[in-house]
Amino acid sequence: MPATEASIKKLSDQLEQRFSEFSVICDSCVEQVIMDVPVAAILEVATALRDETSFAFDQLMDLCGVDFSTYGETDWQTQGATSSGFSRGVSVDEAEKVDDERRFAVVYQLLSLNHNQRLRLRVFTSGEPPIVPSVVSIWNSADWYEREAFDLFGILFDGHPDLRRLLTDYGFIGHPFRKDFPLEGNVEVRYDEEKGRVVYQPVTIESRVLVPRVIRVDNHFGVKASEENDDA
Repeated sequence: MPATEASIKKLSDQLEQRFSEFSVICDSCVEQVIMDVPVAAILEVATALRDETSFAFDQLMDLCGVDFSTYGETDWQTQGATSSGFSRGVSVDEAEKVDDERRFAVVYQLLSLNHNQRLRLRVFTSGEPPIVPSVVSIWNSADWYEREAFDLFGILFDGHPDLRRLLTDYGFIGHPFRKDFPLEGNVEVRYDEEKGRVVYQPVTIESRVLVPRVIRVDNHFGVKASEENDDA
């Protein structure tokens, strides 16, 4: 059952009051609360969110990295921008310029079964490489999620029990989800069946703009059915 506006407002007020010492910022979007937490406070805040009965966010549903370095830019020409759908571009004139201090973020999607509530935590980190404390000791499910964020974004999770690449191949160089990752020129490795060994080769990634084609004729029932409806 979707959260109501009243329940979202109530949770937001509770969070701001409980964690006022950490200067958290709460907002709401897509029927859930979004809370920005300082990186130094993430372990204390996360532990309280899990253990305190008024919150009881005992499940970490997802964790991911975000690179905001090109926020406000688009890969296609548009006359305007919308807030939803596949054309949800952000006007470069209106978007805030993202500085290096707030380039990378880690997002945590939490669920409370007791209260039937969802919460999105967001932590910005700075420096190179970006470092965030691991939450594996709080939510076990963070283990592979943090490995994925490390592999794809190069975000280090301090205290992780086994932080190593998860998705890219052996010897892969760089972090492919970073916005400045080159689409060609880096080196990747693969196993060559004919040579019977691992070989190195230049990596090439096809650039795709994920804007779907608009199909204006409904072919769901086929051409014949369409003609029969016209005749009727």
